[in-house]
Amino acid sequence: MSPLVPILAHTAPGSGAIAGFLHPILGLSHLIAMVTVGLLSAQLGGRAIWTVPATFLVMMAVGGVVGLLQVQLPFVDLAIAASIVVLGVLLLARAALPEWVAMLTVGIFGIFHGYAHGINLPQTTDLVVIIAYVTGFLVSTAGLHVVGALIGYIALRNPRGLNVMRVAGIAIAAAGVLFIGQL
Repeated sequence: MSPLVPILAHTAPGSGAIAGFLHPILGLSHLIAMVTVGLLSAQLGGRAIWTVPATFLVMMAVGGVVGLLQVQLPFVDLAIAASIVVLGVLLLARAALPEWVAMLTVGIFGIFHGYAHGINLPQTTDLVVIIAYVTGFLVSTAGLHVVGALIGYIALRNPRGLNVMRVAGIAIAAAGVLFIGQL
């Protein structure tokens, strides 16, 4: 369990798919990061609307396996909180990142988010439960990316939407700073 308690505490009832699905939704840090990846992908536009979230998902799965294997990864909570600050600043700045830089950035953060999911797997050796849990958190994360991308897509087609994205960037970065302060 993350030491960012109680603000970031998140446990899901049961095990398997439901626990995996709820983990990104019940953890405020994960929820904010997942939606923000979608917002950033919409802001970048073009292929990035799917490549950036897909990169996050793939690297999150890698991090999840590392967590499942109980490999020690340093600074997980700090990296998760920092991901929120960085993603918020990128929204605020309306950063026109090259697609590969955005993919690299979210990929690195995805490893840490996935690790947090994997390390929090309910204790079991049942392969079906493990696969269900991982599938649950990947599906939930993909859904949160889609929600963020849709919000961003709609916001960016409205003249006031640019300001909404900037305000969201400020709020997201501030939340990340608060999370860092909790460490």
